[in-house]
Amino acid sequence: MNVHNLRHALEAIVGPAGLVCDPERMASYLSDWRNAYRGKAALVVRPATTVEVAAVVRLCHEQRIAVVPQGGNTGLCGGSIPDDSGTQVVLSLTRLNRIREIDTANETITVEAGVILQTLQAAAAEAGRLFPLSLGAQGSCTVGGNLATNAGGTAVLRYGNMRDLTLGLEVVLPDGQIWNGLRGLRKDNTGDDLKHLFIGSEGTLGIITAAVLKLYPAVCSVTTAWVALPSAEAAIELIGLVRGLCGDRLTGFELMSRQSVEFVLRHVTGCSDPFDQIHPWYVLIELSDTQPEAPLNELLETGMGQALERGWVTDAVLAGNQAQVAALWALREGISEAQNHEGPSLKHDISVPVSLIPAFIQATDNRLLDDFPGVRIVAYGHVGDGNLHYNISKPAGSDDDAFTAQRAAITQIIYDATTRFHGSISAEHGIGQAKREAAQHYKDPLELQLMRTLKTTLDPQGLMNPGKLFQWL
Repeated sequence: MNVHNLRHALEAIVGPAGLVCDPERMASYLSDWRNAYRGKAALVVRPATTVEVAAVVRLCHEQRIAVVPQGGNTGLCGGSIPDDSGTQVVLSLTRLNRIREIDTANETITVEAGVILQTLQAAAAEAGRLFPLSLGAQGSCTVGGNLATNAGGTAVLRYGNMRDLTLGLEVVLPDGQIWNGLRGLRKDNTGDDLKHLFIGSEGTLGIITAAVLKLYPAVCSVTTAWVALPSAEAAIELIGLVRGLCGDRLTGFELMSRQSVEFVLRHVTGCSDPFDQIHPWYVLIELSDTQPEAPLNELLETGMGQALERGWVTDAVLAGNQAQVAALWALREGISEAQNHEGPSLKHDISVPVSLIPAFIQATDNRLLDDFPGVRIVAYGHVGDGNLHYNISKPAGSDDDAFTAQRAAITQIIYDATTRFHGSISAEHGIGQAKREAAQHYKDPLELQLMRTLKTTLDPQGLMNPGKLFQWL
């Protein structure tokens, strides 16, 4: 089927409003928000219902046309960008943006894949509930993308990632069939839990069109502290202490190296150092509770006192109002953007067991500084779940191209160390195009074979988001 006929066939399904053919309008769908990945497409189609999604996929399946699902296009690994062939169809889910149901008795919300995360959070809050997933792109990322990449965010420590927050899915399969698994059940012991095949699969096994997600009681009390530490080892001791004192009130525990904070202080307007002295490491701690007058400050002060006595903490400050809370979070949330102002950087989203974080950092830092003197290591992340953003900036004043040429060697050191410390080369951003070859090398061969078996079973023609995750077929 040529492009002209394809256009008319798709327009018959979605109507003129659901089709994007003009090159200027298509452009935003063909590159990611950083302009790091760019591709071409035959057409961009924007169905407004699950039935329309199914009809589009069925047509593409019959014509052997590859489909690239896309949500808010906020990913960091190129997972929603087509290839350069110009033959693929980008299927944008942004018009599937309805909140179908809120069931406060069952503590669930049913939403379509194109709902923006911030809209979902607001709907939950309006119902007196909390949807706890929170991340930097929440004003533009969509639920479908969050599910496709099994997004984590800053509250994983208490609530888990999207896999933990999901009870049921509606999915359009590669042949256009609709699997209705929108069950808000916490117990369903009737065989394989099929939703987990699609969460984290980056649209390679089917297109998620809706989901039943968990809700939680609204948070009424929050305490935030900025804490200085002598070492990364102290962070592991401290999180154990705070967990013991506070239980699941511990919502956030974010670790940052001094280099990370220095970049923010240098480049993010309005940020200032909470302390007069420089410290090698910091953590941002957040406690929350459903009770309005919960004694969170007292709990945290008790923990800090014990930690000071044991030498795990060198200084600490508690936020006294919402403005101070925002100022402390700005130091954490500004790291990625601030690093961009320092020139080319290599950003890695890895995870290792929590207990091994200090050893990983020390070993990997030492190796990189031996082989590439002067590189600046920006290490930060969600310590409670072992997720580190382990980023490398070029030496100050060095040549951009010379540093970029070392990308492969630097990445190999980091990924080799991640594997040696029993970790993963992708903690929350997915594989996409960025880590496809690395995943082939570092993932267990039997796991790869099992995943290929699933892919071949569900998508034997290899039409669903080809070229992402792995070279499947």
